[in-house]
Amino acid sequence: MEFTEYHVRLAAYAVVADDQGRLLLSWFHDPADGRRDCWTLPGGGVEFDESLEEALVREVREETGYVVEVGPVLTTRTTLWPQGSHPSPAKSLRVIFAARVIGGRLGTAETAGSTERADWIDLTTLPDDEPVASLVGVGLDAFLAWSR
Repeated sequence: MEFTEYHVRLAAYAVVADDQGRLLLSWFHDPADGRRDCWTLPGGGVEFDESLEEALVREVREETGYVVEVGPVLTTRTTLWPQGSHPSPAKSLRVIFAARVIGGRLGTAETAGSTERADWIDLTTLPDDEPVASLVGVGLDAFLAWSR
């Protein structure tokens, strides 16, 4: 399929870890989307006039209340949505960055969005009783490989 025949959703996500061995995650909830609620990396769609880094800072602030300094790209993740699952064929390209908190405080600032809350979750004990998006594992694996 030619690039003019499908849509692309570009998104930026952050892996933010603290010195206590915790990962900053946001709780995704979007009943209109049809996916289940789950913990995920903070981040989201890049607006037309934003750079990846600008979008990441905005999204993390909206979803977690924190201001972050953007670090290096850790990895990318691509997902294809064939015709029928969306109005037209689409590709999601997620760019996952390392980031660190430089200001703000915990609290979701997003209004009418898909994030209900955010929290610091212990890296060694990701919740067994609550679902965790596969993007968290992808980002965490890349972060641990980078930080060694």
